[in-house]
Amino acid sequence: MRKFFRGVWAVLTAPFRALWWIVSLPFRLVKRAIDFLKQEPSEQSLADMFVSITSEKETRQALIEEIEAFRKHLLRSVLWLAVGVGISFVFNQQVIEFLAIPGGGLEKLRAIEVTESVGVFMRVSLVSGATLAFIPIFFEFWLFAAPGLRPMEKTSSLIALPFAALLFVGGMAFAYYVILPSGLPILLNFIGIESELRPASYFNFVTGLMFWLGVAFEFPILIVALTMMKIVKPKMLRDQWRLAIIIIAILAAMITPTVDPVNMALVMVPTSALYFISIGLSYLVVFLQKKSTIEEETTD
Repeated sequence: MRKFFRGVWAVLTAPFRALWWIVSLPFRLVKRAIDFLKQEPSEQSLADMFVSITSEKETRQALIEEIEAFRKHLLRSVLWLAVGVGISFVFNQQVIEFLAIPGGGLEKLRAIEVTESVGVFMRVSLVSGATLAFIPIFFEFWLFAAPGLRPMEKTSSLIALPFAALLFVGGMAFAYYVILPSGLPILLNFIGIESELRPASYFNFVTGLMFWLGVAFEFPILIVALTMMKIVKPKMLRDQWRLAIIIIAILAAMITPTVDPVNMALVMVPTSALYFISIGLSYLVVFLQKKSTIEEETTD
């Protein structure tokens, strides 16, 4: 009889418990996120952990756990990419028309192969889908690396996420609005020979230029991450700035669609400025790390 009444009570209160679960869900997620950000990493690095483990079975188990965690985040990244590509399929025609504007519009393009337009459609869908999925994919890899970071490093790297997205989109926008309008007229009428645009070559060129310039604009985020991991030091970046400028010039020559120095300078100037900004950010990271260490020692 008691079991019967408990069952009736559970049925009667089920809607209220479900409502409470839904209402309290955001608060529980926020609490879990705060606890995760405050969680201190293990004082022992992964390499030291493997050295300290004497049993071959324990070593294999620890390695399998790390690989399994990476596999989980990699799989979710692929799913995010699939979602981004799926969304881009819906708006792909508008994106293609937008990308065709620097070349004079779709009416200026002439396909000579049966499957050429299909290939263009798939490539643009993939690139635009990858752009849409950039933040979720970046966040998945952050979740994988976060357990090994200190609270300050977790928070600062999480704050850097929207800036990474802005830099990537900014690099693509710079290629579209600055490099392409100035470079395409030179390429299409080089030495007086007028070129006829093919969809495959045109969209491969445009998407490739926008993507790689977007990647190049991610340099400050990369430097901050390497400084956090103590792989790069700001003094080294400051002392090697001349070598960095030479490397930037080589990369600018590879990315720039034309051989004239004006377009090359249009790529070099912002990327060089980003390099010097990266030096300042690297000094800031080192300062915050030292401050955090001093506070921890004072607390202890």
